[in-house]
Amino acid sequence: MTFGFRQPYQVLVDSEILKTATEQKIELVHQLGIILQGEVKPMITQCCIHELYLQGKSQQPTVDLAKTFERRKCNHREPIPGDDCLVSVVGPSNKHRYVISTQSQPLRVRLRKIPAVPIVHINRSVMVLEPPSDLTLETKAAMEEKALQPSPSELTFIGPSTSAETPKKKKRGPKGPNPLSVKKKKKLPVESPSSTKGKTKSVIAHISTSVSTDKKRKRNEHDDQPHSSSIVDNTMQQKKRQRKVDEDNS
Repeated sequence: MTFGFRQPYQVLVDSEILKTATEQKIELVHQLGIILQGEVKPMITQCCIHELYLQGKSQQPTVDLAKTFERRKCNHREPIPGDDCLVSVVGPSNKHRYVISTQSQPLRVRLRKIPAVPIVHINRSVMVLEPPSDLTLETKAAMEEKALQPSPSELTFIGPSTSAETPKKKKRGPKGPNPLSVKKKKKLPVESPSSTKGKTKSVIAHISTSVSTDKKRKRNEHDDQPHSSSIVDNTMQQKKRQRKVDEDNS
């Protein structure tokens, strides 16, 4: 149990749960120890015992059971209803860390509005520990949060905190294209100096070959020209000779 509860747990009982335990023959103290998983110290106020006295001799076994419990002083000169008495004893914060064992539904509703008040009741001969109320859970979370904060002595040791300004949020501009969807530029192959020299040599060799071929062709043409002129001269001489022979015959 949290909120500083320690054994033996102080359990305040009301007249109604004593009557139920007597009628159903429940060992109240033993069952409280089981449900709270520890040693218990049952307690009752004078106002709750007074309610049992008012119900006559039929509740004498319940009165005898109540007399075995420790009396909790409620400081009420005149007896008041048991529910109001228990609420006043618990107070606004349950300073003394009481566990309340009651069968009164209105009292249980009122106690749920006070943080750190465990409530036990009997349901069909079974003792039940109610789950923590919403207010109790909120108070527990606040206490845990406060425990994480540095104490005043620690703050003086650390020194004044220099709280930096909260960084301004950057405005988001238009988003660029998805880099995965953009085609990468093809890199042009870089020619090495050795390959460039090889290409230059092949070009020079090709040019020199072409030049030498042209020179040979021109030389051949020049050599062919005298041969053709000699053929023409021979043909002319043969025609002249034939013409003389024809003239002589005539």
